[in-house]
Amino acid sequence: MAREPLSVVVITLNNAATLDACLAGVDWAEEIVVLDSGSTDDTLAIARRHGAHVATHAFDEFGPQKQRAIDMASHDWILNLDADEVLSPASRAVIERALVQPKHAGFRLPRRERMFWTVQHPWSSRNAHLRLYDRRRGRMNDVEIHSAMEVDGAVKTLRGADFVNDSDPNIAGRIDRINRYSSALVAHKLRRRQRFTRLRMVVYPPVFFLRQYLFKRYFLNGWAGFIASVVGANYVFLKYAKLYEARRRARLR
Repeated sequence: MAREPLSVVVITLNNAATLDACLAGVDWAEEIVVLDSGSTDDTLAIARRHGAHVATHAFDEFGPQKQRAIDMASHDWILNLDADEVLSPASRAVIERALVQPKHAGFRLPRRERMFWTVQHPWSSRNAHLRLYDRRRGRMNDVEIHSAMEVDGAVKTLRGADFVNDSDPNIAGRIDRINRYSSALVAHKLRRRQRFTRLRMVVYPPVFFLRQYLFKRYFLNGWAGFIASVVGANYVFLKYAKLYEARRRARLR
């Protein structure tokens, strides 16, 4: 029995280092859509080499930009990947089976994180993300940093289908990213009037470390897992420390 046709959508900006592996992992899909926001490296050439439908649009926020890419697609079923994510080879068969008369509005795929010089151990806990869905039943939300698809209907996690987030090949790169993200979140949290900022700044980082390293079994990744847990706890600390700083400055004006 034939499955539903699939469109893969990716938004890009100077992703030449990772895009080739990303698109090579989904070259079996009926369509690849790449929406670029002004790359100056070889990103567009790589996308065209994989037969992608390429367009450009100035970037404003992640949610609206991803929704534009989704709207460009020809098919109703969408696989949404970031340009630094690579679908595992075993995922194809699992996804294709799921798209034969699908009874769900969408499917979550477990994500394995790159931890600097290694990839997350398969026995450590992995977060699952809604990446495969029927676009007729949902839209991207308007969360500023970690925007995601929200669908109307049942969602299932596809065991055996996963992808690797290849965004942080070294410690410096991850620290740069958490510094940018934590700064970007400050304006959002100021609008929400989040309470107990100082208490969160003290308590949540060590709780986060213990959750990652012990309960999510990052210790299985050796020193890479320990470092990733510490850096993650530092991200939590920076979010609240920068929020506290912004509020102090606002009061002193």
